[in-house]
Amino acid sequence: MRKQIAAANWKMNLTYQQGEKLLDDILKAKHQLKDHQQVIFAVPFPYLIMANSVVANEKNFSVAAQNCYHKKSGAYTGEVAAEMLHSIGIRYCVIGHSERREYFSESNQDLADKLNLLLENGITPIFCCGEPLAIREAGTQNSYVEVQLKESLFHLGAEQVKGIIIAYEPIWAIGTGKTASSAQAQEMHAHLRKVLADQYGDAVANEVSILYGGSVKAANAAEIFGQPDVDGGLVGGASLLAEEFSTIIASLK
Repeated sequence: MRKQIAAANWKMNLTYQQGEKLLDDILKAKHQLKDHQQVIFAVPFPYLIMANSVVANEKNFSVAAQNCYHKKSGAYTGEVAAEMLHSIGIRYCVIGHSERREYFSESNQDLADKLNLLLENGITPIFCCGEPLAIREAGTQNSYVEVQLKESLFHLGAEQVKGIIIAYEPIWAIGTGKTASSAQAQEMHAHLRKVLADQYGDAVANEVSILYGGSVKAANAAEIFGQPDVDGGLVGGASLLAEEFSTIIASLK
Protein backbone atom coordinates (compact mmCIF):
# COMPACT_ATOMS: atom_id res chain seq x y z
CA MET A 1 0.00 0.00 0.00
CA ARG A 2 1.20 3.51 -0.76
CA LYS A 3 2.36 5.63 2.16
CA GLN A 4 -0.61 7.37 3.79
CA ILE A 5 0.59 10.69 5.17
CA ALA A 6 -0.73 13.36 7.49
CA ALA A 7 1.53 16.37 6.94
CA ALA A 8 1.18 19.44 9.15
CA ASN A 9 2.18 22.78 7.62
CA TRP A 10 2.55 25.27 10.46
CA LYS A 11 3.40 28.09 8.00
CA MET A 12 4.53 31.27 9.85
CA ASN A 13 2.74 30.50 13.11
CA LEU A 14 3.53 29.68 16.75
CA THR A 15 6.35 30.70 19.02
CA TYR A 16 9.08 28.20 19.85
CA GLN A 17 7.38 27.41 23.16
CA GLN A 18 3.96 27.03 21.55
CA GLY A 19 5.45 24.69 18.96
CA GLU A 20 7.02 22.52 21.65
CA LYS A 21 3.71 22.28 23.49
CA LEU A 22 1.78 21.44 20.32
CA LEU A 23 4.14 18.60 19.47
CA ASP A 24 3.97 17.33 23.04
CA ASP A 25 0.16 17.42 23.06
CA ILE A 26 -0.08 15.54 19.75
CA LEU A 27 2.42 12.89 20.83
CA LYS A 28 0.55 12.42 24.12
CA ALA A 29 -2.29 10.92 22.05
CA LYS A 30 -0.01 7.87 21.54
CA HIS A 31 -0.91 7.33 17.91
CA GLN A 32 -0.21 3.75 16.87
CA LEU A 33 0.81 4.27 13.27
CA LYS A 34 0.86 1.33 10.90
CA ASP A 35 3.93 0.68 8.78
CA HIS A 36 2.40 2.43 5.76
CA GLN A 37 1.33 5.52 7.73
CA GLN A 38 3.46 8.62 8.27
CA VAL A 39 3.08 11.92 10.14
CA ILE A 40 5.25 14.86 9.04
CA PHE A 41 5.53 18.25 10.74
CA ALA A 42 6.59 21.07 8.39
CA VAL A 43 7.78 23.67 10.87
CA PRO A 44 9.48 27.08 10.55
CA PHE A 45 13.26 27.02 10.10
CA PRO A 46 14.12 28.07 13.71
CA TYR A 47 12.20 25.08 15.08
CA LEU A 48 13.62 22.31 12.87
CA ILE A 49 16.25 20.98 15.27
CA MET A 50 13.87 21.11 18.24
CA ALA A 51 11.06 19.33 16.38
CA ASN A 52 13.41 16.71 14.97
CA SER A 53 14.66 15.98 18.47
CA VAL A 54 11.12 15.70 19.88
CA VAL A 55 9.97 13.11 17.32
CA ALA A 56 13.30 11.27 17.06
CA ASN A 57 12.10 8.19 18.96
CA GLU A 58 8.54 8.16 17.62
CA LYS A 59 7.71 5.53 15.02
CA ASN A 60 6.87 7.05 11.61
CA PHE A 61 6.96 10.67 12.81
CA SER A 62 9.23 13.03 10.88
CA VAL A 63 9.97 16.72 10.36
CA ALA A 64 10.04 18.77 7.15
CA ALA A 65 11.33 22.18 6.22
CA GLN A 66 8.77 24.46 4.60
CA ASN A 67 11.11 25.52 1.78
CA CYS A 68 14.67 25.62 0.54
CA TYR A 69 16.53 27.79 -1.96
CA HIS A 70 17.03 26.78 -5.60
CA LYS A 71 20.80 27.38 -5.56
CA LYS A 72 23.37 25.09 -3.96
CA SER A 73 25.17 27.80 -1.95
CA GLY A 74 26.48 31.34 -2.24
CA ALA A 75 25.71 34.98 -1.52
CA TYR A 76 21.96 34.59 -0.97
CA THR A 77 21.45 36.26 2.39
CA GLY A 78 18.53 34.90 4.34
CA GLU A 79 18.07 31.76 2.25
CA VAL A 80 18.50 28.13 3.35
CA ALA A 81 20.18 25.47 1.20
CA ALA A 82 19.16 21.83 0.84
CA GLU A 83 22.65 20.83 2.02
CA MET A 84 22.06 22.77 5.26
CA LEU A 85 18.83 20.87 5.87
CA HIS A 86 20.59 17.58 5.26
CA SER A 87 23.35 18.52 7.71
CA ILE A 88 20.85 18.80 10.59
CA GLY A 89 19.07 15.56 9.74
CA ILE A 90 15.96 16.87 7.97
CA ARG A 91 14.45 14.20 5.70
CA TYR A 92 11.56 16.09 4.05
CA CYS A 93 11.01 19.51 2.51
CA VAL A 94 7.88 21.20 1.17
CA ILE A 95 8.41 23.05 -2.10
CA GLY A 96 6.14 24.92 -4.48
CA HIS A 97 3.42 25.72 -1.97
CA SER A 98 0.88 28.04 -3.58
CA GLU A 99 1.87 30.81 -1.17
CA ARG A 100 5.49 30.54 -2.34
CA ARG A 101 4.39 30.57 -5.97
CA GLU A 102 2.07 33.56 -5.45
CA TYR A 103 3.94 35.78 -2.98
CA PHE A 104 7.52 34.96 -3.99
CA SER A 105 7.00 34.34 -7.72
CA GLU A 106 8.54 30.87 -7.69
CA SER A 107 8.53 29.37 -11.16
CA ASN A 108 8.26 25.78 -12.30
CA GLN A 109 11.95 25.96 -13.26
CA ASP A 110 12.89 27.16 -9.76
CA LEU A 111 11.07 24.12 -8.39
CA ALA A 112 12.82 21.78 -10.81
CA ASP A 113 16.13 23.13 -9.47
CA LYS A 114 14.97 22.66 -5.87
CA LEU A 115 13.91 19.09 -6.60
CA ASN A 116 17.37 18.31 -7.96
CA LEU A 117 19.13 19.74 -4.90
CA LEU A 118 16.84 18.00 -2.42
CA LEU A 119 17.23 14.63 -4.12
CA GLU A 120 21.01 15.09 -4.30
CA ASN A 121 20.95 15.57 -0.53
CA GLY A 122 18.72 12.59 0.24
CA ILE A 123 15.73 14.73 1.21
CA THR A 124 12.22 13.75 0.11
CA PRO A 125 10.46 16.65 -1.61
CA ILE A 126 6.78 17.31 -0.92
CA PHE A 127 5.96 18.94 -4.25
CA CYS A 128 2.86 21.15 -4.24
CA CYS A 129 0.70 21.85 -7.26
CA GLY A 130 -2.76 23.27 -7.79
CA GLU A 131 -4.93 25.78 -9.60
CA PRO A 132 -6.37 29.21 -8.71
CA LEU A 133 -10.10 29.89 -8.74
CA ALA A 134 -10.14 31.45 -12.23
CA ILE A 135 -8.61 28.33 -13.73
CA ARG A 136 -11.09 26.08 -11.91
CA GLU A 137 -14.02 28.22 -13.07
CA ALA A 138 -12.73 28.04 -16.65
CA GLY A 139 -12.60 24.26 -16.41
CA THR A 140 -8.92 24.10 -17.39
CA GLN A 141 -7.55 22.86 -14.06
CA ASN A 142 -6.35 19.51 -15.43
CA SER A 143 -4.11 21.00 -18.09
CA TYR A 144 -2.90 23.74 -15.70
CA VAL A 145 -1.71 21.26 -13.08
CA GLU A 146 -0.33 18.92 -15.74
CA VAL A 147 2.02 21.70 -16.90
CA GLN A 148 3.23 22.20 -13.32
CA LEU A 149 4.21 18.54 -13.12
CA LYS A 150 5.76 18.36 -16.57
CA GLU A 151 7.90 21.48 -16.17
CA SER A 152 9.15 20.65 -12.68
CA LEU A 153 9.29 16.84 -12.53
CA PHE A 154 9.64 15.31 -15.96
CA HIS A 155 13.40 15.79 -16.25
CA LEU A 156 13.73 13.21 -13.47
CA GLY A 157 14.13 9.47 -13.89
CA ALA A 158 11.53 6.96 -12.74
CA GLU A 159 13.39 5.99 -9.55
CA GLN A 160 13.70 9.63 -8.55
CA VAL A 161 10.00 10.28 -9.12
CA LYS A 162 9.10 7.34 -6.89
CA GLY A 163 10.90 9.20 -4.11
CA ILE A 164 8.70 12.30 -4.33
CA ILE A 165 5.47 13.11 -2.48
CA ILE A 166 2.96 15.23 -4.39
CA ALA A 167 0.48 17.52 -2.65
CA TYR A 168 -2.47 18.77 -4.68
CA GLU A 169 -3.82 22.00 -3.26
CA PRO A 170 -6.65 23.82 -5.02
CA ILE A 171 -5.61 27.40 -4.28
CA TRP A 172 -9.22 28.50 -4.00
CA ALA A 173 -9.63 26.15 -1.03
CA ILE A 174 -6.62 27.22 1.04
CA GLY A 175 -7.54 29.16 4.15
CA THR A 176 -10.93 30.06 2.69
CA GLY A 177 -13.01 27.46 4.46
CA LYS A 178 -13.96 26.12 1.03
CA THR A 179 -12.97 22.54 0.38
CA ALA A 180 -12.96 20.57 -2.82
CA SER A 181 -15.57 17.86 -2.56
CA SER A 182 -14.24 14.37 -2.08
CA ALA A 183 -15.27 13.69 -5.68
CA GLN A 184 -13.35 16.74 -6.95
CA ALA A 185 -10.30 15.70 -4.95
CA GLN A 186 -10.45 12.16 -6.29
CA GLU A 187 -10.90 13.38 -9.86
CA MET A 188 -7.78 15.55 -9.74
CA HIS A 189 -5.70 12.98 -7.88
CA ALA A 190 -6.63 10.35 -10.46
CA HIS A 191 -5.65 12.79 -13.22
CA LEU A 192 -2.29 13.48 -11.59
CA ARG A 193 -1.64 9.76 -11.30
CA LYS A 194 -2.51 9.32 -14.99
CA VAL A 195 -0.09 12.11 -15.94
CA LEU A 196 2.63 10.26 -14.04
CA ALA A 197 1.60 6.92 -15.57
CA ASP A 198 1.71 8.32 -19.12
CA GLN A 199 5.30 9.44 -18.54
CA TYR A 200 6.70 6.75 -16.23
CA GLY A 201 4.29 3.81 -16.35
CA ASP A 202 1.60 2.52 -14.01
CA ALA A 203 4.02 0.85 -11.61
CA VAL A 204 5.76 4.13 -10.83
CA ALA A 205 2.54 6.17 -10.69
CA ASN A 206 0.99 3.74 -8.25
CA GLU A 207 3.89 4.15 -5.82
CA VAL A 208 3.68 7.94 -5.54
CA SER A 209 1.72 9.28 -2.57
CA ILE A 210 -0.54 12.18 -3.54
CA LEU A 211 -1.85 14.30 -0.68
CA TYR A 212 -4.79 16.70 -0.68
CA GLY A 213 -4.33 20.17 0.77
CA GLY A 214 -7.06 22.76 1.15
CA SER A 215 -9.06 23.34 4.34
CA VAL A 216 -8.64 19.77 5.57
CA LYS A 217 -10.06 19.43 9.07
CA ALA A 218 -11.19 16.74 11.47
CA ALA A 219 -14.75 16.87 10.17
CA ASN A 220 -13.88 16.10 6.53
CA ALA A 221 -10.56 14.22 6.68
CA ALA A 222 -11.97 10.69 6.74
CA GLU A 223 -14.18 11.26 3.70
CA ILE A 224 -11.41 12.91 1.67
CA PHE A 225 -8.73 10.40 2.69
CA GLY A 226 -11.13 7.57 1.88
CA GLN A 227 -10.92 8.29 -1.85
CA PRO A 228 -8.84 5.67 -3.72
CA ASP A 229 -6.24 8.10 -5.10
CA VAL A 230 -6.00 10.38 -2.05
CA ASP A 231 -3.14 9.31 0.21
CA GLY A 232 -3.58 11.74 3.09
CA GLY A 233 -3.35 15.47 3.48
CA LEU A 234 -1.16 18.54 3.73
CA VAL A 235 -2.93 20.35 6.55
CA GLY A 236 -2.64 24.04 7.40
CA GLY A 237 -4.75 25.71 10.09
CA ALA A 238 -6.14 22.51 11.55
CA SER A 239 -2.61 21.25 12.23
CA LEU A 240 -2.13 24.01 14.81
CA LEU A 241 -4.75 22.40 17.08
CA ALA A 242 -3.61 19.22 18.82
CA GLU A 243 -7.01 17.56 19.10
CA GLU A 244 -7.99 18.50 15.54
CA PHE A 245 -4.77 17.21 14.01
CA SER A 246 -4.86 14.06 16.12
CA THR A 247 -8.27 13.27 14.64
CA ILE A 248 -6.87 13.88 11.16
CA ILE A 249 -4.00 11.46 11.86
CA ALA A 250 -6.54 8.87 12.99
CA SER A 251 -8.39 9.35 9.67
CA LEU A 252 -5.54 7.91 7.59
CA LYS A 253 -6.46 4.71 5.81
